[in-house]
Amino acid sequence: MTPPTTIPAGTAAGVSRRAALLLGGAGAAVALVGCSTGTAATGQPGAAKTDTGGSTTVAKLADIPVGGSVEASLNGKPILVSRPSAGKVVAFSAVCTHQGCVVKPVGKEFDCPCHGSKFDAMTGEVLGGPAPSPLVAVPVSVTGDSVTAT
Repeated sequence: MTPPTTIPAGTAAGVSRRAALLLGGAGAAVALVGCSTGTAATGQPGAAKTDTGGSTTVAKLADIPVGGSVEASLNGKPILVSRPSAGKVVAFSAVCTHQGCVVKPVGKEFDCPCHGSKFDAMTGEVLGGPAPSPLVAVPVSVTGDSVTAT
């Protein structure tokens, strides 16, 4: 007689061990999901728009002050778009590399409301911990009067 199969607590039947580990709340998995940069448009009000060339508009250039930043989203994931100079725009995942909280623009930096990490708004580099690494860069470019991600 075969002993009954047991399923570890906190997992669902039919979920592989690997999937259960990834879905079990691991901060790294959450952070990676938060950094996804696919290009499908959601069609919801306020969502980024995808053009026929596969790029997604994430912000209007006029809305980003030189030396400043704005919050945006890319496929439902929070990003931050900064303008270090009149001719340069950069973007980063807004997911803190410490434990996955969403960071917010505050002056010339991005601050994590959960554990106090601070990031440089123009480079994504860590200014103060406990975040172990910089924010993940999101490739963007200026197309006409819009900032687009591909």
